[in-house]
Amino acid sequence: MVEALGRYVGLEVRGWNLNGHCVSEIYYDKAWHLLDAAYVNYFPKPDGNIAGVEELKAAAKEWYDKNPTYLGNGDKLYQLMRSGEWKKGPPIFAACPTIDENGGYPCTVCNGWQATIVNYDGTHGTPNQYDHGYHQGYQVNIQLRKGERLTRNWSNQSKNLPLPEGLPPEFLDLKIGAGALAKTPLYGDLSNGRIGHGLHEYNVPLADGAFRSGALLAENLATSAEAKGGPALQVKDTAQPGTLIFRMQSGYLYLTGEANLKAALGEGGEIVVAISTNNGLDWTEVKKITTAGATKLDLRPFMGKRYEYRIKFTLKGKGTGLDSLAFTHDMLQSQRALPALGTGDNQITFGAAPSEGTVTITGAPDPDIKDQLHAQDFHPVLNNVSPKSWILTAGTGDITFPIETPGEMTRIRFGSNYRARDVKDGWEYQLSFDGGKTFKTVASASGPTASNGKYITYAEIPAGTKQALVRWSGKQVNVACVFRFSIDADYKEPHGGFAPVKITYHWEENGQPKQDVHIAKSPSEEYPIKCGEKVVMKSITLELAE
Repeated sequence: MVEALGRYVGLEVRGWNLNGHCVSEIYYDKAWHLLDAAYVNYFPKPDGNIAGVEELKAAAKEWYDKNPTYLGNGDKLYQLMRSGEWKKGPPIFAACPTIDENGGYPCTVCNGWQATIVNYDGTHGTPNQYDHGYHQGYQVNIQLRKGERLTRNWSNQSKNLPLPEGLPPEFLDLKIGAGALAKTPLYGDLSNGRIGHGLHEYNVPLADGAFRSGALLAENLATSAEAKGGPALQVKDTAQPGTLIFRMQSGYLYLTGEANLKAALGEGGEIVVAISTNNGLDWTEVKKITTAGATKLDLRPFMGKRYEYRIKFTLKGKGTGLDSLAFTHDMLQSQRALPALGTGDNQITFGAAPSEGTVTITGAPDPDIKDQLHAQDFHPVLNNVSPKSWILTAGTGDITFPIETPGEMTRIRFGSNYRARDVKDGWEYQLSFDGGKTFKTVASASGPTASNGKYITYAEIPAGTKQALVRWSGKQVNVACVFRFSIDADYKEPHGGFAPVKITYHWEENGQPKQDVHIAKSPSEEYPIKCGEKVVMKSITLELAE
């Protein structure tokens, strides 16, 4: 995260392997500065400047040279810390502003001072420089259509919802001020825990035609008002199928998905429902509906644990249509990132950004990794590149992805965590806006490096562009490969624009339920909420005002 943030703001960054730990440094004011986001520590020197890894290693070595019996003896170091004598260690390690009297950091799952003095002890060939890799470009972009509602909770449904791989179940029960989160209140944490579950709902407005502005495609369809009767939404020219496609996207991981619809079917008519999780490149049939009436579709097997999907309804036959259509999704979110309320006066800031959307391509280069999207799902063209781990199989090679946006592109943000072992190894980042006739090199990811990260933003997009090719062009004399990647194409939303937003807060004061409802009538507003004692947050809901 430190590497990603530092490079995002344009600073030079480097990663380090330590003895049992890894950290990053940022270069500014003509020096390197350690910022450890895992342990939540940094070490000011007497002049106020923050120390770097090499300075910390030197300080640890000087102390170990004078106290050799502690080198490699974790138990003895731990006893020194527990006795309160840790302050007699290297002065620079005692200068950390986030360390407490017992030698502990805000991160309670590490061993505090004892772990740090071991990390920088210079054993096992460390420290040595190594970037550990990251994705950059993801951002939460909350967009609301008529009939759409987003609720985020300061609570979770325990194990009633499927857990993503790698999330320990005990994290669901974390409480602020206890256990691993014992010290987070010192840093302004007003949450109840850490893991939150939310709800994304979309009751599609069919009858009044407002669904069109929220759809990716609405072709050969008419409303009951337009057709002077019949289903709320129906096939217009019955000699041809009608097509309705929605893009369902979230800044939060979808855990479940459900569609409830009421179908109208004429003689021989049908409605085919299909889902795509690779930006519409491929479709999987969910169900073919041949019986009129209410139908509930479990979408989770097709789109669970994804941030977005596209759903397509193909309507065939005279009298075939939809009288209602609604989606519900359970989501995974952090409680800590929500705008919580505290006792006393709270000033709420509402802001609406420019009406832009993003189409994303990302996935594991290794197709053997289970239960997630892979690079190959987005139809790249590989030239002298192994489909597994993206290793060049010849002196030169390339990987090319097509990307398409619903509206005019405004910028492309892309990059990768890569390896280029030799100075002559590396990757050129290239773009084409003419279907591959010409490519422009917009950045270079060069060697020598065992691991590095390079992400860029390119905004010189030709007017009217909706399609592009993104290419990694590589060369190697030793090894050149890509470990992970992402492509984000931002675009102007075709039906974007501000509309008043209804914001509803729910919380408790001294065990009594409280609510605040505010209508934001402009793209930038501030308003107050005053709370009493013992505030416990419940939820915040966003939806378009009536």
